[in-house]
Parts: sequence; C-alpha cells; structure tokens
Amino acid sequence: MLPGGYGAVLQAGNRDEFRNEIVRFAHGLGFSTVSAITVIDHGLARSDFIAVDNTPQAYLESSWDRDSGRRDPVMQHCKRQSVPIIWDRQTYTSTGLGEMWEQMSSFGYQTGVALALHLPEGRHFQFGVDRDQPLPQDPAELQRIVADLQLFAVHAQEAALRLFLPTPLQPERPALTPRELEALRWTMEGKTAWEVGAILGISERTAVLHVNNAMHKLGCINKHQAVLKALRLGLIY
Repeated sequence: MLPGGYGAVLQAGNRDEFRNEIVRFAHGLGFSTVSAITVIDHGLARSDFIAVDNTPQAYLESSWDRDSGRRDPVMQHCKRQSVPIIWDRQTYTSTGLGEMWEQMSSFGYQTGVALALHLPEGRHFQFGVDRDQPLPQDPAELQRIVADLQLFAVHAQEAALRLFLPTPLQPERPALTPRELEALRWTMEGKTAWEVGAILGISERTAVLHVNNAMHKLGCINKHQAVLKALRLGLIY
C-alpha cells in the first residue's frame, strides 16, 4: 500500500534515520532543503519545538532568530492554517519583507512549499521543502508536488510523534469497534465510502460515520492519517 518513500519514514527508528528519510524525500521531489518541526503546546504560552532539517549552518548563524519567525509570512501562515502555501519572492515583497527574502535567497531559499498539521491536544507538525529554482509552471505538475508533500507529511508526522513525543504524552491505544476497523481496512484498500458501505452491507452515510468515529478516536484529522495510525498501532493489517 505504501510507496517506498512514504513507508520508509514510518520505519525510522531514531532522529538520524528520520532526517535521512525526509532529506531523501525532498531531494526526490526536486528540493535541496527540508524542515520538519514538531510542536508540543503545554499551555501558558510555553511550547516545545523539535526541529529536524538540513538547513545550512551558515544560514542559521547569519539570519535566523525568534523575531524572524514571528515576521516570516510562511511561518505565520502555517501557524494559523493547514492549507499548503506555495511561496516565492512575491510572498515576501507583498508583505514588505523583500529584504528577508533577499537574505534567504543567498542561501538557496528562493521558493518552496510548506504546510502544517494541527492535531488534538496541542500538537502541531510543520513541514516544508525549499530550493533555488522556480517551481514548475505547469499547474498539474505543481499540484502533484503539493499532493506528494501532503501525503508524505502525514507519514512523517506519525513518525515524529512516535520518536519525539515524551513517553508520558504518548496516546493510549484506542478502542475501535469491529465496524470501525472494517471501515478503515477497506479505506486502506482505496475504497470510497460508497464502496465500503456496499461491501459491509450498510449505507454510505453509515460507512462515513464509522470512518469519522475512527478518526476521532485515533486523534486524526483525515482518513489517510487514521489508516496510517491504525497500521502503526497494529489495529489493522
């Protein structure tokens, strides 16, 4: 079910293996740099940030500080939304931050795609890829890149929470009903809600309800993430 790159990041056993897989994915997609940031909110304006990336050290030393993150339009977009952002020079000049883009571009950060997954219990995952060449002009090719990024981010987020979330904060194994598990199994096989309903002898609406219930119990924001989490927890095979 899982193509090599997507499945491999789920198997990462430590930080170095995780980093190797996200870098491999970024390079395969045509991007030179990549960043994966896991955020755990603890309340009272206190959060833990675990960043895994291949950002050039010279860039970190010369241009990045906390104030930059507060002003950066890409970071601010990801902080508030889950919709991917495709960014370039215009993204920065339109907000009066052309000088920030000029500084970034000298280190190869000229354009890219970024997104964030905002999860229950104050957990967030931000993922982005960057390069020094323009993005494809063909809308279909650009759409494929964004779709690949979204799918990989779901896998990477699962691995990151497993690797970096403190043991006391790891979620308990959820109890799904047999019908919810069946609905997830058939969803894993690529079946639509209508097809799942036909297979299980239930209505399409009931099939959707089972999948939605499974998503809620697993703490996931979409059915693809729910399938991946159920696989990781050994709930489905």
